[in-house]
Order: sequence, then structure tokens, then C-alpha cells
Amino acid sequence: MKRSRTRNSPVSVDLLAVARGEAPADLLLRGGQVVDVFTGEVRRADVVIKNGMIAGVGEGYERADSVIDIQGCYVAPGFIEGHIHIESSLLSVTEFVRLCLVNGTTTVIADPHELANVLGVSGVEYVIRASRGLPVDIYIMVPSCVPATRMETSGAKLGVREIERLLKMPEVLGLAELMNYPGVIWGDPEVRAKLVVARIAEKVIDGHCPGLTGLLLQAYAGAGIGSDHESVGVQEVRERLRAGMRVFIREGSAARNLASILPVVNDFNLRRFCLVSDDRDPQDLLKEGHLNAVLRRVVSTGMHPAAAIQMVTLNPAEYFRLYDRGAVAPGLRADLVVLGSLSDMNVELVIKNGRPVAREGRLLERLPEVRDRKVMNTVRVKGLARGDFVIKAEGELCNVIRVVPGQILTEHHVQRAPVRNGLVTADPERDLLKIVVIERHRGTGRMGKGLVAGFGLKKGALGTTVAHDSHNMIIVGTNDRDMLVAARALVRMGGGYVAVADGKVAAELPLPIAGLMSDRSAQEVVSRLKVLLAKARNWGCRLDNPFMTLSFLSLPVIPELKITDRGLIDVNRFQPISLFAEK
Repeated sequence: MKRSRTRNSPVSVDLLAVARGEAPADLLLRGGQVVDVFTGEVRRADVVIKNGMIAGVGEGYERADSVIDIQGCYVAPGFIEGHIHIESSLLSVTEFVRLCLVNGTTTVIADPHELANVLGVSGVEYVIRASRGLPVDIYIMVPSCVPATRMETSGAKLGVREIERLLKMPEVLGLAELMNYPGVIWGDPEVRAKLVVARIAEKVIDGHCPGLTGLLLQAYAGAGIGSDHESVGVQEVRERLRAGMRVFIREGSAARNLASILPVVNDFNLRRFCLVSDDRDPQDLLKEGHLNAVLRRVVSTGMHPAAAIQMVTLNPAEYFRLYDRGAVAPGLRADLVVLGSLSDMNVELVIKNGRPVAREGRLLERLPEVRDRKVMNTVRVKGLARGDFVIKAEGELCNVIRVVPGQILTEHHVQRAPVRNGLVTADPERDLLKIVVIERHRGTGRMGKGLVAGFGLKKGALGTTVAHDSHNMIIVGTNDRDMLVAARALVRMGGGYVAVADGKVAAELPLPIAGLMSDRSAQEVVSRLKVLLAKARNWGCRLDNPFMTLSFLSLPVIPELKITDRGLIDVNRFQPISLFAEK
């Protein structure tokens, strides 16, 4: 059970005695400088802690059971991640927490949208169970759009009843990003019902409205939506601020919006911004860090460190109504990070609930790991044969998905169909590959088939069960045999990543937790991922991470052309289309 999120708990007599300097603290941080997110000062002050709370900040404190000398260092509030899908790390909850914690993150607001699409309520409850007892507070925003669309088959549905039930849990802060912004704007009955139960429960409601402006944005904000992390341009940001929304500046692994949005931030509107990740892959977590890496980038642009730190502490704490944290001040939870430098943001020490838990990149305690059978064995695909991948030629032209490097947007091209013996085949010389999406939740045998350009793959096949938003099995390849072997390997592993060539598995990364997350260490996950990426490069792939690209090709809410288990989807018209185009 989480501790109280408010400052209304009974006043501790022991805390007051320590604050007055009349009783010894549990812990004294001596000789450092405090980053004050209320005033913007960086000032010399000691910090005393009692019973997991900050008792006092200032000079003159001498008595403590334990003293840590931090001269030359800086004390800041523990970092708060305001919006992330933990599943994007490919790691278990415990392993994700380990990497967050050593980088200064002490609170995470997670949207388990991916797990919910596979497992429904059980997926959300898994994150809650797995986070209990960990030295990072993980709070939940209930996924609002499961399934995301009717153009794909997900493993579960979160309706109004399920959302209402989850909103009553103490770990749940609100309703996660409302991607169905047309449903909000035009008053779709089911969407309205979800908004109503969230507002009755007095919960926060997050938004997701790329490109939305003008009167439609007014309607969206007026429905009670409090934030948006999809802004990419100056005008979008300003309109959201004027509508009373918070802007979450996203700087993750797949999408990076910091450079385009940061120039809008000024002394007047700073309190309306938060820095978030949205997604963070395991390579970036290991190599760069978490929010400390984002802070490093922000400070390098010339922003004052206290202002940057405010966007990952006080601002998200107040938005999410976590009034017991977010600053270094008396009466607040002693979630603190000690930094060696305000430019490098190198984390020397992390304190959670008044207890040192990480030092110089090492955990100081063993973390519990939850093993949950309910989230395993989620890949249910009927017996596959090579003939399942055959596409009979029904025209001379094909609608082709064109990958845009570095983007989750795709282009819709029409090209001459590569046909041999009456069948559509891959044509690597023209950079045309076959792509399939196989329904993997209910064993329906449904398979969407198409062609994709932009991978550059000259041999083999690549496959994964991480495929937004419904996370069916998606495979791209140069030939049917390797695609079949890839599909069978994914079934055997219970989900994951796989690279196949010449009929054999060349590399694989099992993700047995819902087909999305590993039960192994981050180091092993990254090591296996590097082998997979190396194989893809050796086979001619031009993309930095073809598996990440592949995972977004089935997302039928991002233009222009996508593919799901139900076939090709024209996102601009939001309807299925044939593989074969008219002349």
C-alpha cells in the first residue's frame, strides 16, 4: 500500500523536535547545496531527515544518528517521471526500477497501455503487484483506449466498468492519455462515460492529441483533459498552454520533441511544463540514464538547472496531486538525489523515504522480483504452414507502406506488384519486402498481409510480438520460409524479437512477460538486442532499430498506411483497403 500522498497526516512530535534542532535526526546531509525549486536558488544548506520525512533545511543542524558529508555536491528532489510506458524498456518492473533508481528517479507515473492491450485488467494489476516493496513509487494511469481502434484485434478490453474499478485503487492517479480525441470532441457515449467516472472520482485525466488546434482543441480541453505529450510545434504548445493544459515535453527513445518545444518555455509559463520520457529503451537506459539524461540536455541549452529540475519534480508532483514530494522542504517525503554536478547531472546518491538506496550507480539493497504466471504464455497462434504466407496476385499495382527513417509516420506509395508464378513475392532488389501481422491473442488464425519498403533487408526475416497498440505478431521478410520460421520461434519463446535467415534462427530475444517484457537482466537484454541489430545490418537493413520501426507499422492511428491483423489500413480515411491498387 502506498503511503499518503497528501500533507494532511498527523504532525509528528519527533519531526518537530528535530526541526527545532533539539533532537537528533535519523540522517543528516551535511555540507551540500540545495536546489530550491520554489525560489530558483542554489544555496548552501544542510538537510535533516526523521522517519522518512524532511525535518529541516538550513544551517545549524548538528545532531544525527548518521551523517553523510556531501560537500561539493547538490541536493535536489527525487526525480518524477510523469509519463512512461514501462513496457517500452523491454524489462520487468523490477529491472526497470533498478535502472531508474540509480539515475535519480524515485517516482514513476506509468501508463501500462501495452500490457492492458494484451491482458486487460490483469496487466494493470501486474504492474501494481510487481511494484510493491520497491524503493521507487510507481503510480498508475488507467489506459483509456483499450483496444485503441476497431481496426485490429487486441487481447482484452477496458470498458467503463473496468476503468471505474481500477480508479478506486490507491495506486491509481487517473485516466491515461485519451488517444481517441475525436471521441472526446464529438461526445462519443463510451468516451464520455470514461471521462465522467474519472471526474466523479476526482482523478487526473491525461491527453494525447497530435495536431489538434483551434475550436476542436477548446472542446478537448473543456472535457477535463489536463495534459498533452504529443505537441511538436511552437503553435501547438502555445494553444495548449492558453487552454489551461500542461505540456509534457517528450524526450524518449522513439520520439524526441525537446529541441522544438524548449524555446517556448519562459519564466511565466515554466510551471506548466513537465519533462517526460513516454518510452525508454534498455540501451538508452544503460548508456545514458533516465531523466538525468534529459536534464543534461536541457541544461546544455542554457536553462538554469533549478528551472530544469523543477520540470521533473515540483511540476509533476503538483499536477498529479502528489503533494508530499517534489521539493527539498520540511514536512515533505525525503525522496532526494545528490548530484555531483548541475551540468553533467551525475547521480552520486539516491535517498528514498529517508534511506540511502543507491550510490554511484549501484543499488544498496536487493530488489524483490515478482514471478507471475498470469502474464506469461500469451502467444496463442494456431499451427502455421508456409502456405499461410502466400499472397495471390490480383492486380498489377500494390499499395505499399513506405517507412520514413526516424519517424513512426509512414507514406502510402503505389508500386508495380512483384509477381512470380501468379504470387506476390518480396523483391529485395527493389527494397520491397513482404509483411504480415498474425493475431496472437485468441488463436483466430487471422493474418493481414502486405508489402513494405524502406528496410533495405536483402535476406532473411525479422519478427516481433511488440506491435503497437494491440501487440499482435508482426514479421517482415524476404521469403516465406524464413517468415514461417520466425513466427514459430516467436510462439516457442512466448513472444519477443527474432532474426531468421536460411531457415534458421540467427538471433533471438525472448520477452515472455505478455510477449512484451523480459525476465532477464538489462545487460542480457541489451546484449541480445545488439546481436539482433547486428544481424539485421549484416543482411542489408538501413534502419537503426528495425524492430522498433516494425513495432509501429501496425499502429493504425498514425498516418498514412499501416497494417494490422485485419489487413492494410488507410489511416487518413480510417478504413481498410486492399493490397491491390486500381490503375
